[in-house]
Amino acid sequence: MLFRSSIALVALLALALAAPRTGIAQSSPFEGKTITIVVGFKTGGGYDRTARILARHLPKHIPGKPTVIVQNMPGANSITAANHVYNVAKPDGLTLGTFNRNLVLAQLTSVPGVKYDMRKFAWIGSAASETTILAIRADLPYKSFEEMRQSGKTVVIGATGPGANTYDFPLLLKEFLGVNLKIVSGYSSSADIMLAIERKEVDGRAGSYTSMLQFIERNLVRPLVRARAAEPGIEKLPVDEDLAPNPRARAIMALRSAPEVIGRPYVTTPGTPENVVRILREAFRSAIKDPQLLAEAEKAKMEFEYIGGDETLKIVNEVLAQPKDIVEAFSQYIKFGE
Repeated sequence: MLFRSSIALVALLALALAAPRTGIAQSSPFEGKTITIVVGFKTGGGYDRTARILARHLPKHIPGKPTVIVQNMPGANSITAANHVYNVAKPDGLTLGTFNRNLVLAQLTSVPGVKYDMRKFAWIGSAASETTILAIRADLPYKSFEEMRQSGKTVVIGATGPGANTYDFPLLLKEFLGVNLKIVSGYSSSADIMLAIERKEVDGRAGSYTSMLQFIERNLVRPLVRARAAEPGIEKLPVDEDLAPNPRARAIMALRSAPEVIGRPYVTTPGTPENVVRILREAFRSAIKDPQLLAEAEKAKMEFEYIGGDETLKIVNEVLAQPKDIVEAFSQYIKFGE
């Protein structure tokens, strides 16, 4: 009798231990679902290319292995995409957003059309830290930033528009460092600017080092100056704020570069359940460290670096806590286009 009771007890324990595993497998909020990554720019640029690589590798790191697709939603330097993820998307973790890292500066300076609060997004993290550089066509005679500045000749820089690093970085170089730059804005993506450089319609562009690395290696463009964050290969380039003529100029340049640690931000809608956010964060971290993703990124001449959601949110909070006088001075130069 005791023997039979022991067998029954063992059987019940086995069922009890098996039940939670089955429940977890069936309760994945992503099983049979589709996750959409909303990209705030058109196809071909760095944000888009990063999102498409992630979309190919994220599914295997998410319980339930959902389909992941990319939807491009350009407009107002990606304010349109941020507003959509913040206000329209359901808080279920099925919509991720990646957009202009400088949107925190748009909020800081009270740009019309901003209908989001960067502090309230559910932050997944960042796929890379980015350093902004200014690069010019390699066939131009200037071997250094100082040579270009001393020449006094006009150098035409292609840009998307105010609020993007393609525009703001050269604007501050022009305003504070005395280099004769003519900024031509209106390009819809960094890829379009690179085409313009190849056609010699413009002389150069500003943008992230990683997105321009393949063109530097092709000897199409030559980097001349960078922002504060250092990356392998450009450590010896002069830093814009180190060349600043006064503390005011240095403070403005430093604030402009602050979001670059955020690099390629990824968020989901405010109000998304904490357990869903945790799953997405862990999947995001695992995907970016996946050897297959890293191999694809290396082939594409792109850098991936995991930065956690808490760290990116901390930077957002620091930017939005700037003193009023610094914000007012900054707002005189950095403006967002529609």
